[in-house]
Amino acid sequence: MPIEGASVYILLCADGSYYTGLTRKDVETRVSEHNLGINADYTTRRRPVNLVWSAHYAQLTDAIATERQVKGWSRVKKEALIRGDYDALPALAARRQKKGGAPSG
Repeated sequence: MPIEGASVYILLCADGSYYTGLTRKDVETRVSEHNLGINADYTTRRRPVNLVWSAHYAQLTDAIATERQVKGWSRVKKEALIRGDYDALPALAARRQKKGGAPSG
């Protein structure tokens, strides 16, 4: 059942990779769909998946912007978000920018 706004979520896949997605459904329902292989191209081959982070946004546009941003993050930066280590996020972005030359945030 659709809910107001949308949620962004990160799944830990069986192969150790992370999948970042967006849903207007209840997050637990969407995770179940991933585990059943429903509308889940990437995760179907990497089941089972476990929800490791999610955030709900009242505005769909905010959720879309967050999903795009997080998808561009390094694994280390995603893991800081999952841990709730928000203070580390700017430093991880700065470190990646210095290494690669171009901003990645």
